[in-house]
Amino acid sequence: MSTTPVRVAFMCVQNAGRSQMSTAFAERERAERGLEDEVEILTGGTHPAAHVHDVVVEIMAEEGFGLEDRVPREITTEELASCDYVATMGCSTLSLDPAAGVDVRDWALADPDGQDKERVREIRDEIAENVRVLFDELEEELQ
Repeated sequence: MSTTPVRVAFMCVQNAGRSQMSTAFAERERAERGLEDEVEILTGGTHPAAHVHDVVVEIMAEEGFGLEDRVPREITTEELASCDYVATMGCSTLSLDPAAGVDVRDWALADPDGQDKERVREIRDEIAENVRVLFDELEEELQ
């Protein structure tokens, strides 16, 4: 097994909704699977918002996540190019050099901003499933 952690990034434009939800689920998956030393998680946006969307904080709290203190941050092309996997949320203008060898996946998720709570729950659940599938792959790769 490699001593270098697998780097996974979850990114979107504002880093205030989908990528924050993805990061929270990924952190939980990593902990539940005991992969804290094997998987490094990054998150960010190309044009970060001032705060995580209120509806996202509320809907994630239903699942036991506290996102109220998270602050959207900018993520650089250099950070993304250093990753093994990058999940974009369907809003990215991401352009990485194919030679960087990054596995980029566009999850094509609806933006939760401005949506009603039921729709945000649907997006949340879709994200949880995407993250679970990704971690199934990571776990297989790390064995």
